[in-house]
Order: sequence, then C-alpha cells, then structure tokens
Amino acid sequence: MNAVFTAPPRPFDITALFPQLTPLARTATRLHPRPGSPTVHDSSVGGPLLWPADEPWPHCGEPHDRHATPAAHSPDDIRLRRRVCTASAERLHLDPQTPQWTPEERAALDRISAGRPWFDGPIPLLPVAQLYTRDVPFPRPPDADLLQVLWCPFDHEMAHPRTALFWRSSATVTDILDAPPEPPIVQDGWYLPEPCLLSPEQVTEYPNPRELSEELQDQLDDMSRWETIDPARYKAYAYDPSDLYRSSLCHAPGWKTGGWTLWDRMDPVPRPCPECGTEQVPLLTIASCEWNGGSGTWIAKEEPTNPAPPSLGARDGNFTLIDILGGYNLQLHACPKSPDHPPIELAH
Repeated sequence: MNAVFTAPPRPFDITALFPQLTPLARTATRLHPRPGSPTVHDSSVGGPLLWPADEPWPHCGEPHDRHATPAAHSPDDIRLRRRVCTASAERLHLDPQTPQWTPEERAALDRISAGRPWFDGPIPLLPVAQLYTRDVPFPRPPDADLLQVLWCPFDHEMAHPRTALFWRSSATVTDILDAPPEPPIVQDGWYLPEPCLLSPEQVTEYPNPRELSEELQDQLDDMSRWETIDPARYKAYAYDPSDLYRSSLCHAPGWKTGGWTLWDRMDPVPRPCPECGTEQVPLLTIASCEWNGGSGTWIAKEEPTNPAPPSLGARDGNFTLIDILGGYNLQLHACPKSPDHPPIELAH
C-alpha cells in the first residue's frame, strides 16, 4: 500500500437536515492511486498482475479504427515521453531560464510524434487495476479474493476502452507469468495507466439528486430547508445548497469501489444484469481525476498544496494519467447476485 490519504470531514452532516437520506447511505472505498512500483502481490492501478503462467493472456480480436488514431504510439514511446516531460519539469523548477528540452529529448519527442506503423492483428489487453479483498472490499464470487481489470487501449462503439474482468483465488496462482505481452500500438497515451499503489479509504455516499424522489429533490433545492446552516458556511463550498450536495456530500470523486452510480452527465437508466436481470450496482470507478474545480472539498488532507516540481497529473489529481473522453469516468457495475455475471460499463 501507498502512503495514507484521507478526505477532510464533510462540511456538515447532511442527514441531520434530511433524515430521509439516512437509509440511503452506502459505503464507497476511495483508492487514492499514487505513482509507485507495485508488484504482482499488491493492489494497484496499472501494475503487474498475478497472472497464471499457463493461462493465455487475453487479446482483443475486433477491428480497430486507424482513422481515430492520427499517430499510433507504442507503450514504451508513451513511457519515454512521460519521463522526458518529468525531467524537463524538474529542471525548469530549479532554473526557469533553462531550455525546456535537451537536444536528446527534442529528438526523442520528434521521433515519438511521428508515430508507429499501424497494426491490424489482435491487441493484447493492458492491465488497468488489480484489487485484493484484503485491501479493498467489493462484491465478489465466494471463491475469489482478487479482481483483475484489463482493457483494450482503443475506443470501441461507446468511444472508450472496452474492459475485461477476471476473478481468481490468489492462493491458486503458484506459477506466475513473468512477461505478459503488450500492445504494439495504443490509440492514445491516456489509455496507458501509470503504475500506482493505493491508499484505500472508506467514505459514505448518498444518491445523485436524479435518483431521489421528487419530494426530496424539491427539499434539497428549497433554501428555507437550510436555514439552520449559516449561508456563509455553505457558500464557502458551493454556489447554493443543492450544488453543495452534488459536489461535496453526494458521492466522492476519483477511483473507488462501491458507492452510488454517478450520473454526472446523464440521466439514470436501468442497469439490469445481462444474464439474470438483477439491478447491477457500482463495482469500480475508473476516474480521469481525483478532484476538479467543483470537488475541492474531497482533496486529501495529506495532499501537498504546491508540489515542487508538480508531477504529471498532480494539479487535478490525475496521477494514473488515464483520461476517459476528456475528463469522464468509466464506472463498472456488477451483479450483486452473482458478481461474475457480465458487468455493465457506463461512461459519465
């Protein structure tokens, strides 16, 4: 596990004002991914997987749109570009007058920008997350203590990577695959996660306003219902009380398991399990950032306010360097009756 990160206390107890929310509370586990060097025995984002040596590595055999990729890059190209950008930021922090790039870095960036030849064959999937239940609670099949999430690093019909979930018992994996294959090219560097360790933290969430009854939605929008709260107190966090509920009380931003469905950019839709029809619940949220301009109250207390020099993605908490549709989240839902049933993906 990584260093400890914890969210500040919520501005106030929302259930004291709206007791009807009390039975709707759910626990979510924020993962707080931060760059590190995970091993196959760690819960991680973008780290190596505890994968059996005798189990074939999954591939995507569907066609991929070369026209959606102006310049394809290999994973190693993207890693090199990140190292070059990090080295440049460190030098500029020490000496703002120094050239942004060395001749060697400029040559490397030019070569990377030129791209790689297109590849039409099956694409090996990329590791996205590995979660052990000893670190992160989530619904799981009874014989599994490990969830592994991979994806194809290309957009499919929903304009985001398609995921594949694998459940396994870690105790049964004794011979581990040492060198899994990597895609020769990826569509975008935003689909290659930076290896991160986790700092799990449990928080309480409530439904998005769109999932509440009309009566309770009206109460949240009624300024008089908030009379016991000093206006200056909630205006320090949001424009109005309903905005405060959405940004600071409703659900936590960032990578997490459990909790409530986000519905930030879409209206609620049914999520019946494709196999049994049971309404699916959030399993894993793959986030483009851990905070943004509207969710600053969720920034971890331990987070440095002015990192020097700022690391890639540090300003908005995008330490994994993943970006879904320019700032969206990809939320995977699982069947609570049988978590190994096919999941539902929602990008919002």
